[in-house]
Amino acid sequence: MTTQNMNTLTRRLLLQRAAQLCAMGVAGPLAINLAAVAQAAAFSATDYKALVCVFLYGGNDYANTVIPYDLTNYDLYSSIRGGGAGRTRGGIALGRDELSSTVLTPGGQMLTDGLQYALAPELKGLKLLFDAGKLAVQLNVGSLILPVTLAQYNGGNRNLYPLPPKLFSHDDQQSFWQSLGSSSTTGWGGRIGDLGLSNNDNASLTCISAAGNAVFVAGRNAVQYQISPSGAIKINALQNSPYGLDSVRDAMAKLITQASSQVLEDEFAAVTRRSISLEALVNTALMSSPANTAFAAVNPANELAAQLKIVARLIGARSALGVKRQVFFVSLNGFDSHDALMKNHALSMAQVNEAISAFYQATVDLGVSNNVTTFTASDFGRTLSANSDGSDHGWGSHHFIVGGAVKGGQFYGTAPHVSVNSDDQVGQGRLLPSTSVDQFSSTLAQWFGVSASELPGILPNIGNFGSTSLGFI
Repeated sequence: MTTQNMNTLTRRLLLQRAAQLCAMGVAGPLAINLAAVAQAAAFSATDYKALVCVFLYGGNDYANTVIPYDLTNYDLYSSIRGGGAGRTRGGIALGRDELSSTVLTPGGQMLTDGLQYALAPELKGLKLLFDAGKLAVQLNVGSLILPVTLAQYNGGNRNLYPLPPKLFSHDDQQSFWQSLGSSSTTGWGGRIGDLGLSNNDNASLTCISAAGNAVFVAGRNAVQYQISPSGAIKINALQNSPYGLDSVRDAMAKLITQASSQVLEDEFAAVTRRSISLEALVNTALMSSPANTAFAAVNPANELAAQLKIVARLIGARSALGVKRQVFFVSLNGFDSHDALMKNHALSMAQVNEAISAFYQATVDLGVSNNVTTFTASDFGRTLSANSDGSDHGWGSHHFIVGGAVKGGQFYGTAPHVSVNSDDQVGQGRLLPSTSVDQFSSTLAQWFGVSASELPGILPNIGNFGSTSLGFI
């Protein structure tokens, strides 16, 4: 879709929403604001649904997450990565004997070059979810503006074949994965949340991050709400009375919440007022939604599990919070594996396995496993070839989708060749994505309730790709 067509569609939707508002008698032609437009654009939800993004910061090593297991392709993987006889034998290839308990056997599915995959040895819980049909693997997905072949990538004509800005750069690709644009101040999770605002009595709890500030859950109108693993984040200065005087505390509260003629000061005051008003609501609701027993045996040092536990508690409190549509963001650092990959990646995989397995079980216990879909994302994949005892920045990668509504036990997309010189990689085994993040996102968005006509306003590049649904949910 061209920029002109995109703008035309956006204007058309805007005018449609304006007409709806005027017909409802809630806004005049000259008094339309974006918040009202978002409310009118929203679908009508009668059930509860949540999307949960698990972002793996640093660029997850795809080749030691979803590993070739059949003899032919394993030998190629081992020869490229070096080693292959175990973690203590050099190189960055896992030993084939380590993979026997995590081999994936999708029924009747044939992959490129007869590939059979196994998961990282630490992902035994995710292997069980795959076997149970609750986890799917999306192969070779990555940031794209439009489909690009190797010849087009190498040709250098960026006017005809534009690429995402600054490929292989952490900051830029983290931003692009989460926002699908360059230097965007909104993310596709937040833009999906925009359409769900009117379904929630407390619209401020539509988009929530348990991992600090994240553009993914920032909408045009949906403002991200940040929460800590222990609950609502309090304003420390208002928790006690300085010098033992309530009057000082009250004066401070008035000072930091009063309106201002200065834009930044006024916005800060608005955020502060929202934080204060939501703190009591959220923490009171959480009191009736204790930590789920699914997390009872989880390592307390697992930060990802702690974030997912508070997400599970919020979902458990959904009725008390008055929400029917929510988008969550959690994350784990430590995937920039230029060295010590065999040690560090294994530790990270163990945390991912423990956290996602416990979270899925929590959704089962809460009776909402069909209503909550969790998916992984990352800056990019990494090189197939070794960089000393690590791997370098890459592009495409493999990702997981988990939930009761997921058509699991299958691979989706196109499996890449195990190679450093095939036409589906751009050097050193950096995968040239065969599936775009827009397509990945649109599949999740439509499950969430977004209509096909609303997709271009959320996913700016979706019109450049033939399919808007990958079929995994």
